[in-house]
Amino acid sequence: MDSRPTAPVPPPGCPAHTDGGRVPLHGPAFAADPQAYYAYLRHYGPTAPVELAPGVEATLVTDYTAALQLLQDSASFRKDARRWRAFNEGLVRPDNPVAPLLAYRPNCMFSDGAEHLRLRQAVTDSMARVDQRRLAQSTAQISDYLIAQFGARGSADLLGDYAKQLPLFVFNELFGCPAEIGDRVLFGISGMFDGANAERATQVLFGAVGELVAVKRARPGDDVTSWLMQHEAGLTDEEMVHQLALLLGAGAEPLRNLIGNVLHRLLTDDRYADGGGLIDEAVDDTLWDNPPMANYAPHYPATDMEFAGEHLRAGDLLLVSFAAANTGPALSAARQAGSSRAHLAWSAGPHACPSKDPARQITVTAVENLLNSLPDVELAVPEESLIWRPGPFNRGLTVLPSRFTPLRTSGGSLPHARPEAQPQADQSGTDRRRERGGMWSQFLNWLTK
Repeated sequence: MDSRPTAPVPPPGCPAHTDGGRVPLHGPAFAADPQAYYAYLRHYGPTAPVELAPGVEATLVTDYTAALQLLQDSASFRKDARRWRAFNEGLVRPDNPVAPLLAYRPNCMFSDGAEHLRLRQAVTDSMARVDQRRLAQSTAQISDYLIAQFGARGSADLLGDYAKQLPLFVFNELFGCPAEIGDRVLFGISGMFDGANAERATQVLFGAVGELVAVKRARPGDDVTSWLMQHEAGLTDEEMVHQLALLLGAGAEPLRNLIGNVLHRLLTDDRYADGGGLIDEAVDDTLWDNPPMANYAPHYPATDMEFAGEHLRAGDLLLVSFAAANTGPALSAARQAGSSRAHLAWSAGPHACPSKDPARQITVTAVENLLNSLPDVELAVPEESLIWRPGPFNRGLTVLPSRFTPLRTSGGSLPHARPEAQPQADQSGTDRRRERGGMWSQFLNWLTK
């Protein structure tokens, strides 16, 4: 990539004097104030040279118009990570901490052309079959269960105790996971993003999803896994495993951050003090200002080319900064004019998020149910003491301590719990539900009390 003109002074803590003048998108300084970094990066133009992890170079698209052009031009910019030149040349090792989210896997996110259309159509059609009313009921039911676990204490970490767990439970239910498989899915996804042994967690996740595919081949149900399996695209077992792992992992982590970021906004911004219908507004404002996936959408130029005034080589890694594009000058007028959903938080083009409607439904229901259950919930620490998780891709807090009036519970259930509703999980797991196992098993046991 060509060298850049001299830029203004970087924000405090930004070691942009490193080799090549690249701006690091990792470390606590970036996590603490990413908008200062984005403001600095805009001085480079529509794109900027960044470092995702030590030794991992990329070009970050920070301009809204340029981002849309990239996301919508699948002929010039490809998604197949086997084109990644730095990885192919050994400049980025497979054990690099950002490699698991960038390296090729045979799923719809890392495919192009006819193969992408086939896999993506199967995913889109299967997710479209999710009943929104049933999803809302399931989310509220899971919310009740999680609140019942900490409600009597009068305090909770709304990240670890709630926002982190709820999406995993909802996705287990959506995909029809029996108890023991669901426990390992929860362990695998949590470990991939937060555990010390991400490689082991990934193995656990893929092993569990492989077993889920085998179970659904033998006994299909009314769930996303079965619908995906029955799709006319005719996915093989290997293709099933990779699409499901993508949907579970790429769905749960951003959703965790979105729920947490919305709760953070509601607890720290006086504009939302009245609650009620302002939850929808808080969700939109969060997607604009603090999207759960701040920088992602990896693409690779198909050939050497000029883009947004920058010379790119075939196989260079480009990322889109949804956070920078959303908050840049180009979108300020659109937002002020009332275009509340013109943001790029869900990406755009042929690889836009296929689950944005269910994700929004889950978020609104989860936040609304929590606030209805804990009407006086408040932040338990000064806002300035909150710590944001470091990393180039996700935007989320490490913890969100809260306090509230303790709830009176009976038998581990809240007064408004819904134990009579049944999950979509495979009914062959009935005997296993009676055994105390992992979190998913315990939830299924709670349902049958």
